[in-house]
Amino acid sequence: MHIDRDIKLDFRDVLIRPKRSALPSRAEVDIHREFAFKHSQRRYRGIPIIAANMDTVGTFEMALALAPFDLSVALHKHYGVDELVRFFGALKSKSSAFYSMGITKGDREKFERVVQRAGKAVEYVCIDVANGYTESFVKFVEKLRQAHPKITIMAGKVVTGEMTEELILCGVDIVKVGIGPGSVCTTRSMTGVGYPQLSAVIECADAAHGLDGRICADGGCAAPGDIAKAFGGGADFVMLGGMLAGHAECAGRIVKKAGKQYQRFYGMSSRTAMEKYAGGVAHYRAAEGKEILVEYRGPVAGTVKEILGGVRSACTYVGARQLRELTKRTTFVRVRGEANDVFGKS
Repeated sequence: MHIDRDIKLDFRDVLIRPKRSALPSRAEVDIHREFAFKHSQRRYRGIPIIAANMDTVGTFEMALALAPFDLSVALHKHYGVDELVRFFGALKSKSSAFYSMGITKGDREKFERVVQRAGKAVEYVCIDVANGYTESFVKFVEKLRQAHPKITIMAGKVVTGEMTEELILCGVDIVKVGIGPGSVCTTRSMTGVGYPQLSAVIECADAAHGLDGRICADGGCAAPGDIAKAFGGGADFVMLGGMLAGHAECAGRIVKKAGKQYQRFYGMSSRTAMEKYAGGVAHYRAAEGKEILVEYRGPVAGTVKEILGGVRSACTYVGARQLRELTKRTTFVRVRGEANDVFGKS
């Protein structure tokens, strides 16, 4: 048994300290990023926010709605082969929509059928498992990279620098970071396993950038300020689930309650999801997610504008003219815990 006594932080534990700025307006801030990925060598330009690969959020409709804003979507893995081929084949321009998959034999076979028919339209893949520390996961990533050297691979989830480095060396371009921080995830309460998300982002980003890799902060963002904190901590991409739930482009069933409309939103390890896709919770495991009702909010465009406005505003408060400058100009101030500390980069 070992106890790590270093302070670890979630987004709610800090604020970003303002600094003098020469920016006259939020309109002067560019929140696009450009990357050349380590292994695929493909180039990316866009606003690095991704809708999560949850079946209520990672939909075709969400992908089409976010594309005009230069945001991305990780499509959920439960679409059929024909549906996916039609979607990727219908794209009239380059898209950063991610094909999502697990690590079973069936997942690999389905992916190969889609790629065979859709061809080069599938440029991004998200390999998503709850526990990115297993040998089987690492071996799967290695084999997929060997078979598809030109595809950009995002994979996870992990929360430590050492595993981030291993995945990048095995062929991952973007490491998914986060175990248990999501709004409908109960992994931390059910298993006692997890890691405060901001500290995970800071430590994994440091490890990834030393190897020319990238990370995606997955989970824990409940407001635009949390997204700014993730970017300030070094995240290259941020993945959102709950913040994009409850919109017209989502797939959750709408429920009327007390004169208001709500939409079902649930974790992909919840009892609801497992009953839908696996016939129920297997006898050897427990559900690690929950179902909630989110107030229906109509088209997602309004929420996206609020999110992007919040991130731009954060940049003006610290004088970052471009999003890539935010982490260099971020100083976090602790607002919870035994005492307030100021730490970060000046």
